[in-house]
Amino acid sequence: MSGVRATASIDVSAIERNCVRLRSELREGVALCAVVKADGYGHGALQSAQASLAGGASWLAVAGAQEARDLREGGVRDARVLVMGALSPAELTEALAADADVVVWHEEHVQAIAAAGGGRVHVKLDSGMGRLGTRDPAEASRVAQAARETPGVELVGAMTHFATADDLNDDGFFERQLATFIAWAQALKAEQPELLLHASNSAAMLRDPAAHFDMVRCGIAVYGMDPFGEDPLHRALEPALELSSYVAEVKACRAGESAGYGRRFTAAQDTHLGVLPIGYGDGWRRGLSNNAEILIGGRRHQLVGTVSMDNITVDLGTDSGAGRLRGERAILIGTQGAERVTAEDLARRLDTINYEVTCGLTPRVPRVYHRGGARIDGDSDRVAATGPQTRARPVDATTA
Repeated sequence: MSGVRATASIDVSAIERNCVRLRSELREGVALCAVVKADGYGHGALQSAQASLAGGASWLAVAGAQEARDLREGGVRDARVLVMGALSPAELTEALAADADVVVWHEEHVQAIAAAGGGRVHVKLDSGMGRLGTRDPAEASRVAQAARETPGVELVGAMTHFATADDLNDDGFFERQLATFIAWAQALKAEQPELLLHASNSAAMLRDPAAHFDMVRCGIAVYGMDPFGEDPLHRALEPALELSSYVAEVKACRAGESAGYGRRFTAAQDTHLGVLPIGYGDGWRRGLSNNAEILIGGRRHQLVGTVSMDNITVDLGTDSGAGRLRGERAILIGTQGAERVTAEDLARRLDTINYEVTCGLTPRVPRVYHRGGARIDGDSDRVAATGPQTRARPVDATTA
């Protein structure tokens, strides 16, 4: 191993292949926008953006102005960048300075952009999400007209966002949102044929080709996770992230002895515990206490006891030779031998979504990048080799 407590290893070639796979669903002329907000859903925004563009994406989307600026400063020059979130006056100036497109839904937004020097805009209709955008199609049309007529402002797109695309039993709400958007957007398109219509996230893109329009905005699927919370392999998606740690210590645990805060695990029989130096300080959620399986030595081992900030414990079993697992690599998300743990598995245990699992990995976990196991060089200390891993040598606390 590299000697760090835990590592998130990202295969950029998997991101590329996922983009190729997603583009295969699109008719000719429909653009793929890769959503790389929230540091690429925890995978690294710049590296994910570069891999997505190599896989055929032509647009990138982020939530805020700082994210757009970071992409530009990281060397992303030619791709169009869409800032989808609300912007303060200072953030608006920053987004426009990064040559990003921005989203509007009030006429005041259009005037603010003109006052800031002008820029490209996408009008957002709230067709049912209930967050940003106007619910009033007439107002949305007025905003579009204002953008056309205001010097320095260029109307580029019209958009919406689906609330229930990932719920196949949503009582027709997805279809009603789609119909609402179509009724409004088609009139705009008739007036301005080059207008870019876009609505689909990953789930909508995979659910209904009628929602593809001129561009789709895919996030979770780009990273090889399933937007419906099922097995990504069933939709030919390839998870790009592997989370690993190592067995720092192995110790005997007699029947009746406990481990961890609150003594939430007490051994029913003599066993051995492995201690892994990863915890909620790294984004491995406390809700996984007594509620996860870790892959060590090609086998599943139950996480036992409370997840603490810096450590977890796993039950290594009764085998007297369990000590040989000291220093072994441990897979928390990923594949080892014939066994596999996915972000979707963890999400179900936590009663959340796979998005939150990878977004929640903290900066304390270094992201290292590879292409199918081959080293990626770069001048960032976050870009490193992740080839075949060796056993870690635990530090002797008496000499540390």
